[in-house]
Amino acid sequence: MPGRKTPEKPALKRTPQEVARTARKTLAGLADPVKARGAERYFKETVKCYGVAAPEIHALAADLYARVRGDWTAAEAIELCDILFADPELEAKGVAALVLGRFKTTFPPGFFAKAKGWLASDLLSNWASVDTLCPDSMGAFLVRYPAYVARIKAWAFHPNRWVKRASLVSFIKLARKAEFLPAIYEISASVFAVNDDLVQKANGWLLREAGKADPDRLEQFLLARGPAMPRTTVRYAIERFPEVQRKALLLRTKQS
Repeated sequence: MPGRKTPEKPALKRTPQEVARTARKTLAGLADPVKARGAERYFKETVKCYGVAAPEIHALAADLYARVRGDWTAAEAIELCDILFADPELEAKGVAALVLGRFKTTFPPGFFAKAKGWLASDLLSNWASVDTLCPDSMGAFLVRYPAYVARIKAWAFHPNRWVKRASLVSFIKLARKAEFLPAIYEISASVFAVNDDLVQKANGWLLREAGKADPDRLEQFLLARGPAMPRTTVRYAIERFPEVQRKALLLRTKQS
């Protein structure tokens, strides 16, 4: 009929593949080879970087999320990670993990196996990528599905160093919640014999966070188990104690 407007077609949902292409194009446009070389030297393991600063990575992730908010579910965010985690560049992995974190309250149970698969296949083969994914997304998953706390304990015995580190750093944001402390101390003790500085440092970091919730419990744990702990772990764990207490704990936990 005359004067009737043609209904507008609804905008097509952006696919994970399209968002991944946008992320790569934006990161390439922001790339700084000098910063990239500096960042790559910062890691003991081999990494590849665009040379994009952390604030720009966070801004890009926020922009990409704004484009898909309301259209995507956790499934699309997980698919985006499948795509970008396979990229060699650290920043691409970081953007994907940050977008994924926006969906953390809706992860399905299958996310547990998916995350372990990413880690075990070395798609996140550096501490920065593990630490972007796990404290936020895996931590939120454990809150949503507390039954999986018992299952993530087994990650500490996995042969892959990134799975081991994930078993610890997944609890970083949960360390101030009393209900998670028994699992935290159990996992901590289970990796004492691991001769890997990235696991030892993660363990000390986790214990330090647990000590913020209950410093007396941390002190008692260190006094009881300290001689069996790597010194790197002890030093990280006691960083928030007063200097006098730190010196005393270093002495009292020293192996005889």
